[in-house]
Amino acid sequence: MKTINFMGQRKLALLFSAVLIVVSIGSLATRQLNWGLDFTGGTLVEVHYSESANLDAIRTTLGDKGYSRAIVVSFGSDKDVMIRLPKGYSDQQGAELLATLQEYTGKVELRRIEFVGPQVGDELREQGGLAMLLALGLVMLYIAFRFQFKFAIGAVVALVHDVIITLGFFSVLGMEFDLTVLAALLAVIGYSLNDTIVVSDRIRENFRKIRRVDPVEVVNISLTETLGRTLVTSLTTMLVLLALAIFGGEIIHGFAIALIIGVAVGTYSSIYVAANVLLAMGVSKEDLMIPIKEGGEQDELAP
Repeated sequence: MKTINFMGQRKLALLFSAVLIVVSIGSLATRQLNWGLDFTGGTLVEVHYSESANLDAIRTTLGDKGYSRAIVVSFGSDKDVMIRLPKGYSDQQGAELLATLQEYTGKVELRRIEFVGPQVGDELREQGGLAMLLALGLVMLYIAFRFQFKFAIGAVVALVHDVIITLGFFSVLGMEFDLTVLAALLAVIGYSLNDTIVVSDRIRENFRKIRRVDPVEVVNISLTETLGRTLVTSLTTMLVLLALAIFGGEIIHGFAIALIIGVAVGTYSSIYVAANVLLAMGVSKEDLMIPIKEGGEQDELAP
């Protein structure tokens, strides 16, 4: 198999990643995220229609009646509708909204009305951030124990790279960030970590097996050997996520989009970011040599 010179483009890849991260952080600092109802607080109304609901007609009716900020999505089936009223609307206005729907959009049945307070939203935001930090910390400990500390640094840098760019994508486009997207981010961490571990394991194996080859060549050989597995895994995952994004409905649209971006960026980072960090830290054969137990050589020489 011909070895692909991945690391020959590592400076270009570094520049590309740096641009994406700067844009993402800049957008997060200025525009921030379009926090969903789960984080900002508000009123949630679920209704059921006897026939297929016309979401456009519902949005138009609510807009005309003073609910222009309402978010209308279908979930479960085409007869079930979820309406999200941002912070500033009360439970009473939620009941009035139901009366409006019954008067102008046909026979409708109330399933539930819930109010999410801003304090709950703040707690969710804080706990979600802590969950991601805890995941990154545990990843670093595991990789350091399983491989070597330089591999741990490379894996964590790749994961932070993936999370920042995915968050930046949502910030730049102004897409709603809710609990499903947060769940997708945690899934991205797991997916990207799995890919990075596969590559790291092959790099370690080749450092121990291949002699008289510089680290760049060892990394190139390892990435070439794992490329087929990486592409097959990523493409099959992408097919499922594209189906979810297109046919899954609005309720999981953000979840699917976050995973699509995360899988694409995670595949890229496992090739160029994690390996790039390893080379920048000067990984060598000596770092990965199996330690010889004290007295081991004497035991082998003994008759």
